[in-house]
Amino acid sequence: MHTEDTEEFLLPRSRRANERLHALIPGGAHTYAKGDDQYPEDLAPVISHGRGAHVWDIDGNRYIEYGSGLRSVSLGHAHPRVVEAVRRELDRGSNFVRPSILEVEAAERFLATVPTAEMVKFAKNGSDATTAAVRLARAATGRPRVALCADHPFFSVDDWFIGTTPMSAGIPAATNELTVAFPYGDLAATEELLTRYQDEVACLILEPATHTEPPPGYLAGLRELADRHGCVLIFDEMITGFRWSEAGAQGLYGVVPDLSTFGKALGNGFAVSALAGRRDLMERGGLRHSGDRVFLLSTTHGAETHSLAAAMAVQTTYVEEGVTARLHALGERLAAGVREAAAGMGVGDHVVVRGRASNLVFATLDENLQPSQEYRTLFLGRLLAGGVLAPSFVVSSALDDADIDHTVDVVAQACAVYRKALDAGDPTPWLAGRPVKPVFRRLA
Repeated sequence: MHTEDTEEFLLPRSRRANERLHALIPGGAHTYAKGDDQYPEDLAPVISHGRGAHVWDIDGNRYIEYGSGLRSVSLGHAHPRVVEAVRRELDRGSNFVRPSILEVEAAERFLATVPTAEMVKFAKNGSDATTAAVRLARAATGRPRVALCADHPFFSVDDWFIGTTPMSAGIPAATNELTVAFPYGDLAATEELLTRYQDEVACLILEPATHTEPPPGYLAGLRELADRHGCVLIFDEMITGFRWSEAGAQGLYGVVPDLSTFGKALGNGFAVSALAGRRDLMERGGLRHSGDRVFLLSTTHGAETHSLAAAMAVQTTYVEEGVTARLHALGERLAAGVREAAAGMGVGDHVVVRGRASNLVFATLDENLQPSQEYRTLFLGRLLAGGVLAPSFVVSSALDDADIDHTVDVVAQACAVYRKALDAGDPTPWLAGRPVKPVFRRLA
């Protein structure tokens, strides 16, 4: 059982495992957002296993988990329909010298789910899909520049994006100069950018929505700008795909991009992503055209059968069980509870829940209502001690009302300590170590 005091909540096995991870793996994890620097010092659990909305660490603690698999496990861990679909393929082989029949079946299922797209190609991670979209846009337009939305945190591990972050070491300046940025929600600024770089911008790439809804007419306005300036409109639907609607944000808002990319929820933890879009663009990476060939996506494991089977099961489950609606309902219950708990403890202006109900994040603000890593550390530590692993409040459909109620109780306890720290004007006595750090920073 967890104690209320983080000083008594210890993770000795996880701490030793983290040392082993750092000794063998740069950063101690295969994704920077999973690094132990994102958690209070010596309180970064190393996971043993998960089921549904719960995970267990190697110290034997059970947690209600949010943001599962960086938003990828939206149905909960080891979901029976997904596991069974994968199990059926296990004895049938996973990768062949020619396409499996599953490749066409998975493509048919995807395009039925996202009918705004005409062709699809699968890969293993989102970065490959977004970079393929950028390459395709450059090939189709003959233009060098990429315009990305400056307000969205991540698009790719590849140079065209990472060069814009504080972690740009190893990327040539000449590459960085080819990426320009536009602000979300500001059509006038985007038009000014396209005019300044007239006939140079190959594409506009953005998440169609994040923690804020698109302003009325914004996405349609971007569509018109892209058409008028002759550039390709790309929606990164890694997060919005399925969480906003089964057909993504493009299906919800009724604005059709030229290309879009999906991942995360698509496989419920299995490695699969997708590039989808207009036939005339996508076919440039195929064999049925007379122009220059585009090396679109060609990955050894891109069509590995287990992940395609998982993706098909995920889409079926979403449609048949109304998963998107359930995610919204759970998120609304959680957001209301957290806001009430924070307000009740006098920190309603400091612990702030934001975003669409299916994709909630939280902000931790200091005495001056400024974002604070120190207060985030305090809050995360108290949640962990109460059995809640929550780098965000992004829900999975495996949560139930009891999970939400327990989470709200733990949040209330955390907020009581938060209030004490605010009154003292210094959270340091409650941290027991260095504060958590942002993922994107120049120095380790």
